[in-house]
Amino acid sequence: MNNLIGRKRECERLEKCMTASTAQLIVVYGRRRVGKTFLINQFFKNKFEFKFTGAFNQERNIQLRNFSDELNRRSGKERPVPKDWIQAFSYLREYTETLSPNQKHVFFIDEMPWLDTRNSGFLPAFEYFWNDYGSCKDNLVFIICGSSTSWMIENIADNKGGLFNRQTCRLYLEPFSLGQTREYLNSKGISWSEYDIAECYMIMGGIPYYLSLLDSDLSYVQNIDNLFFRKKAELWDEFDHLYHTLFTNSDRYIQVVEALSEKKMGYTRKELSEKTGIALNGNLTKILDNLINSGFVRASGFYGNKKKETLYQSSDYYSNFYFRFIKDNHGKDEHYWSKALDIPSRRVWAGLTFEQLCRDHVAQIKKKLGIAGVLSEEYIWFSKGNDELGIPGAQIDLLIERRDRIINICEIKFASDEYVIDKDYDMKLRNKIETFRKLTSNKSGLQLTMITTYGVKANKYSSIAGSQVTLEDLFEE
Repeated sequence: MNNLIGRKRECERLEKCMTASTAQLIVVYGRRRVGKTFLINQFFKNKFEFKFTGAFNQERNIQLRNFSDELNRRSGKERPVPKDWIQAFSYLREYTETLSPNQKHVFFIDEMPWLDTRNSGFLPAFEYFWNDYGSCKDNLVFIICGSSTSWMIENIADNKGGLFNRQTCRLYLEPFSLGQTREYLNSKGISWSEYDIAECYMIMGGIPYYLSLLDSDLSYVQNIDNLFFRKKAELWDEFDHLYHTLFTNSDRYIQVVEALSEKKMGYTRKELSEKTGIALNGNLTKILDNLINSGFVRASGFYGNKKKETLYQSSDYYSNFYFRFIKDNHGKDEHYWSKALDIPSRRVWAGLTFEQLCRDHVAQIKKKLGIAGVLSEEYIWFSKGNDELGIPGAQIDLLIERRDRIINICEIKFASDEYVIDKDYDMKLRNKIETFRKLTSNKSGLQLTMITTYGVKANKYSSIAGSQVTLEDLFEE
């Protein structure tokens, strides 16, 4: 397990499963490329009594043949290709009976969603195998894994049929944090500034597979050109592959994500329906739920509004980068990112995406503010103002409402140096706070928190910031 970065909690949970006195059904899911298979392989040192991986977009007879080939190799016994999944799991049961009853045996089925093709009968067969046999074998540890998070949640984690309440362990793998990303890069011999790591994170997110492609001999900008803008680069077709392997009718999902990528504050369900032309019904709800479960969309609470006014925002860094810079630019300039250091569109992108990065590191922000142990909720807020009352419009990047009746109004700025608050910006901040107080009739204490890359430059206006968080703080664990 020496190669594992982060994942401490997941490893501790797997250790408990291995010492449990009863059969274990372990469910591992998370966004594609996040390192699920790597975690299982590393933790168990590739020592499985049986390991089988579903094949994407293959018919049942192909999957059954692959299953049979793997089982025959493991067992040393030649069996004919099973006629269906019921027979396949019957063979697996026979093989299990030949194993020692005095030690743990680990079975691993990877990419299970790809096995459950239309009319395949796979899921009922697995349910029967586990309920009738597997769950009674106290020395059996059975791991099921899949990148189609929506399928894993609907059919396994939230199963209301034969697998209801049968899982003994559910592991949802999240992307690396900034701190874990830095640790991973260091393990690859890459020593970049926190600023460059943050920008890289704003393109790739903390996705281990993407990070593994970085070349230690190249600078940050050279790596981005090499992976995204070079002709036939390693990630040139990643977008289509990513969505098409995760979602049926992927075009609808792409349509939703692209619409959300165009608006920083996101859309309500109704607005999204109007924007995309997708009917405001259960289909749109399912698309959004699947995108949220897969880590591509965030459902954000709007301060002061009920749940029905939830705002949906694009939350996948790679997808946002793709729509803004790659979709219409790929192959046109192999050194695009190196040449785009100071173009306006890149500055705008960096500012918006840094806000997302901060929302994904609220735990680090709370730790810096000394409120890690205080119950809180996070919101966004904006208003067009009130002309009759002479109240201007305002927008707040992040609100942290605390149980101790304090609200941190977070102003987020991505800059290449210390951020300077001048007279005009000082007035803008004061108006923003006052607008929020008036339009929400809020009685809580309000504290302005500046979240910047290198802090706020001390001057006669900087004292408006009651607290500060810097990029360095976001790297803390």
